Amino acid sequence: MTQQYSTIEIYDTTLRDGSQAEDVSFSVEDKVRITRKLDELGVHFIEGGWPGANPKDIEFFQIIKATPLQQAKIVAFGSTRKAKNSAKDDPTLAALLSAETDIVTIFGKSWTLHVTEALETTLEANLELIEDSIAFLRTKGRQVFYDAEHFFDGYKADPNYALKTLDAAVKAGAERIILCDTNGGTMPWEIQEIVSIAREQCSVPLGIHAHNDAEMGVANSLVAVEAGVTHVQGTINGIGERCGNANLCSIVANLELKMGRTALGEGRLTNLRAISHYVAEMANLLPNKRQAYVGDTAFAHKGGVHIHAVQKNPLTYEHVQPEQVGNHRRVLISDNSGRSAVLSKMESFGLDVSQDNPKVQELLGSLKNLEYEGYQFEGAEGSFELMLRKALGTHTPSFELLGYRIIVEKRNTLEESVSEATIMVKVGDVVEHTAAVGDGPVNALDHALRKALENFYPQLKEVKLLDYKVRVLTGLRGTGSRVRVLIESGDHKEKWGTVGVSENIIEASWQALADSIEYQLMREKL
Repeated sequence: MTQQYSTIEIYDTTLRDGSQAEDVSFSVEDKVRITRKLDELGVHFIEGGWPGANPKDIEFFQIIKATPLQQAKIVAFGSTRKAKNSAKDDPTLAALLSAETDIVTIFGKSWTLHVTEALETTLEANLELIEDSIAFLRTKGRQVFYDAEHFFDGYKADPNYALKTLDAAVKAGAERIILCDTNGGTMPWEIQEIVSIAREQCSVPLGIHAHNDAEMGVANSLVAVEAGVTHVQGTINGIGERCGNANLCSIVANLELKMGRTALGEGRLTNLRAISHYVAEMANLLPNKRQAYVGDTAFAHKGGVHIHAVQKNPLTYEHVQPEQVGNHRRVLISDNSGRSAVLSKMESFGLDVSQDNPKVQELLGSLKNLEYEGYQFEGAEGSFELMLRKALGTHTPSFELLGYRIIVEKRNTLEESVSEATIMVKVGDVVEHTAAVGDGPVNALDHALRKALENFYPQLKEVKLLDYKVRVLTGLRGTGSRVRVLIESGDHKEKWGTVGVSENIIEASWQALADSIEYQLMREKL
């Protein structure tokens, strides 16, 4: 039986492999900030990039040398020497040394196909490239991790040669051998078998570097650990080339919560959701709400039966406690909801309402009717809370609409259209009448509403419209179809969603805009 190790080394390659994802580009400052967060999370190694590959990576390694870290070790990444160069004259190896990291990771070829077709050299010469490169870096005082690129495909094509490449790396002094599923197409049962064979032959700790092209990145990494691997590589949120890398968020949660292994250290797993969202923000990507453990919907409950059961015992529909990974339980309100869901939401909003209060059943009926008309409150809890408080008589509106008018003018085909909104609102006994222009009719209406209210409520200057979505609910009536508008707003404290529905897109937008402002003002009063 393969020996199992309780502590697993976590090697993060978000800054290098992750940055190769489509639509992702980190600035030097982004990389430094992410490094600090990863260090706080508790990862053991952070791969900073490929020195010499681009100016950003060169600058990063210069800056990070002066950046104090708690525990993580910075790693420089590169390849074996070129066949035409000696190790001491190879620019790639020289760049690795110039990064001045204690540890370097280099990759080499394990697949005969790559040796003969990509490198265009002989199998024996490739073994020399691996051995010479590692031995040279070792003479310069560096610890060397060896990434056996395409190892699993290489093993399936020629097992003897693939294992010889590992032998060459170990002989030269590599301290970790990382088996790479570079094309991401290997199945878990293949990983299990091949890692077990490599583990019997290899005298240094093994690692796994899995890609996600067959949606097996996390599974393959965990199976490799079961087969004896003690070092796992991946990226936060699984970002990376093509379909991405193995997702470290899922890997470390599974290691600690499901497999009884130590990955980050005591108490650090609670930072998992925070680092997931932080990296998404730095990468300018929307967080994947359905991502396991850390996503917004990972512990969200919508069905009435589910909600009722979870309120009795969370184990009924939650495999772990959300707080263990820094997440939280959410009850979604929809036409599937029952009395338990409405009561749960009231409690979360600080509303003390008894179960037998007739308002609860009235609200449930109203909710189902509104969702039948096209309203959706799953992403619009701001509108839902306002609806609850109005129904219970605990909310007094901060302003009253007396009317609005919008003019959209386009003089000729070459000019952009111009939108102007005029609005009249009443705050207390004061009537405010203002006008504003915008990039479109909704933008103009937003500007006019804020202009009218900011004299009374200066805190509205902090509120930003973060996202605006329009959904056509049915196309049977063509341009007269009903639409749903979802708006996400936020300030320096939090974000909230509001909704509007109408056959008129301006009216639907007004409903959502008005709720977004009203919700923020309501929070100020609570």
